[in-house]
Amino acid sequence: MDKKSIKRSLVAGLVMGAALLTPSLAWSEQFAANFKGADIEEFINIVGKNLNKTIIVDPTVRGKINVRSYDLLDEEQYYQFFLNVLQVYGYAAVQVENNIIKVIKDKDAKTAAIRVADDASPGMGDEMVTRVVPLYNTEAKLLAPLLRQLNDNAGGGNVVNYDQSNVLMITGRAAVVNKLVDIVHRVDKQGDTTVEVVNLKFASASEMVRIIESLYRTTGNQAQLPGQAPKVVADERLNSVVVSGDEKSRERVVSLIKQLDADQATTGNIKVRYLRYAKAEDLVEVLTGFAQKLADEKSKTKSSAGSSQRRNDINIMAHTDTNALVISAEPDQMRTLENVIDQLDIRRAQVLVEAIIVEVAEGDNVGFGIQMASALGGGTQFNNIGPTIGEIGAGVWDAQPTKATQTCTIGTTNPVCTDNPEVLGDITTLATALAKVNGMAWGLAAGDFGALVQAVSSDTTSNVLATPSITTLDNQEASFIVGDEVPVITGSTASSDNSNPFQSVERKEVGVKLKVTPLVNEGTSVKLIIEQEVSGVNGNTSVDVTFSTRRLTTTVMADSGEIVVLGGLINEEVQESVQKVPFLGDIPWLGQLFRSSSSKKTKKNLMVFIKPTIIRDGMTMQGISGRKYNYFRALQLEQDDKGINLMPNSSVPVLPEWNMSEHVGPEVNDILERYKQGQGLDTRMRETNSTLRTITENKEKDKQEAAAEAEAKIKAAQEAVDAEQSGSGGSNAN
Repeated sequence: MDKKSIKRSLVAGLVMGAALLTPSLAWSEQFAANFKGADIEEFINIVGKNLNKTIIVDPTVRGKINVRSYDLLDEEQYYQFFLNVLQVYGYAAVQVENNIIKVIKDKDAKTAAIRVADDASPGMGDEMVTRVVPLYNTEAKLLAPLLRQLNDNAGGGNVVNYDQSNVLMITGRAAVVNKLVDIVHRVDKQGDTTVEVVNLKFASASEMVRIIESLYRTTGNQAQLPGQAPKVVADERLNSVVVSGDEKSRERVVSLIKQLDADQATTGNIKVRYLRYAKAEDLVEVLTGFAQKLADEKSKTKSSAGSSQRRNDINIMAHTDTNALVISAEPDQMRTLENVIDQLDIRRAQVLVEAIIVEVAEGDNVGFGIQMASALGGGTQFNNIGPTIGEIGAGVWDAQPTKATQTCTIGTTNPVCTDNPEVLGDITTLATALAKVNGMAWGLAAGDFGALVQAVSSDTTSNVLATPSITTLDNQEASFIVGDEVPVITGSTASSDNSNPFQSVERKEVGVKLKVTPLVNEGTSVKLIIEQEVSGVNGNTSVDVTFSTRRLTTTVMADSGEIVVLGGLINEEVQESVQKVPFLGDIPWLGQLFRSSSSKKTKKNLMVFIKPTIIRDGMTMQGISGRKYNYFRALQLEQDDKGINLMPNSSVPVLPEWNMSEHVGPEVNDILERYKQGQGLDTRMRETNSTLRTITENKEKDKQEAAAEAEAKIKAAQEAVDAEQSGSGGSNAN
């Protein structure tokens, strides 16, 4: 045997030994991947048989494939090879439960039941998966359009953003999805935005922040490169500046702050502070005492430190015309004063106070009486209902006219006679007596006997509602009055020689008064110091006029928009008056001739309510003012629709329309516009439905009228036939 034969035998032996030592399972898990001109369905069947999987093929899957591989593939590589081939030819495999695989088109895979992957099992290769990626520093709606350009959206890929949770839902091939997730993780970073605190020694933190922000706005860095523009915030409590941003921009700003934080060249530091809400004169009074304390503390500190003495005087003056404060102080004192001013110069809350006064009164009055008189003397007389019979009799006597007379001169040859005409009587007494009559008065006169019968019944009901309202600042007293000024005599002097014939008169205000001082708390409650009065004129007396007054003074605590009862009066009064002749007036039935009775019942309910509304911003004020304005405008429009009686061509003055769009933001205007459009659409729909309903009703009505008309014609024709037949029968009989 030659050397070559020995070498071949040795190699064959080594190969055979290695084959025997290798486990048979490893050989069975390796597959050859050579397909030339094979039908894709046959390819799928072979892969399913090799992998021992059930594969369902969509009917639209068609075509032939050409694949050649010179390596043997294990089971996992063979499955990935299967997915790669499907992806190249526009198909995808979706694995479902029970180890079943569905082969469908790419574009249908995104809506199929594909697996939701995560970081633990992200998938690989061309496996169809869905990933939910949360974002922490970037908005999902801004990043989604960029990712869609890197995904196969026409096939099985898709990128959807959910803004409520700020997450991205990415669907597609596992390799592509993993690449997009990696891009998202790299983009969703804050960068090197470390926060650094810079303590200031001389400058003011708020002034330093203003300078830096003005600098960046001027250079345009903030608009062009927002990622490089640092954020600066002033901490007035520590007089520090908090800087946040990337390293380069942060170092640049910190260096600038340290350069600007230097002591002033002179000791003077004058600043003009314009106030927005507070009054300059009021703040001067508050700050003067506080400034003196600051100056004393500054002097003590420098004395203990042994430093050189410098002027520590703080001067604060008010400029009324511009409502500004002129302050001269050292930087640290200036910062303290400005901090106090910032806390005092704030928008104060306002309070709308609406008082509701409700009064309901009912009154019933019944009276009946009989009075008699005789010329011979005697009679009955009662004054608890109306006039007495004596007052009417005296009035009748005074009202009698004086008869005409003639006067002649006596003792002369030619006597002269003068005719005195009839003189009318004085009816003043009678008119005064009759003015006291209430209800019915019936008089009877027979000879020397006369009688007066009076009967009265009255029913009174009143319902009064007054709603005075007033708006005032927090802790500011406000008053409101609607009424009249009534003159009242307060003194008079009339001397015998008429040297001082004057009277002193004072005018008293009567009507509805409201005086209130609100104190707004931190929350939604308000403390109210209230003085409420309702007064009026009762009438005149022998001395002067009398007034009716209902006054209430109290302090209450109420929530904003809450109605609170302040107080009230429930009064019920019954009065009964009987005037009679002793013994005779007590006789049953017959005693009515000698008696006069009067009964009166009065019931009055009075309640006072209060409703405070806290107004903290202009939007709330606009809403309240708009409601009040539109309410009165609606009343005027209603009166204008009714017109003016006897003046049909005249119009009632009407307030101009309140245009709320000028006082609210664009967002509110958009909502109102959509509401109006929806309201108009609803109106048009209602009008259309009403028109259709009217047309339907008219058609039904026309049908009924036509049927009735036809029935009437048929009935008339039948009657005519019957009449003709009856006439023919009669003629034949004749």
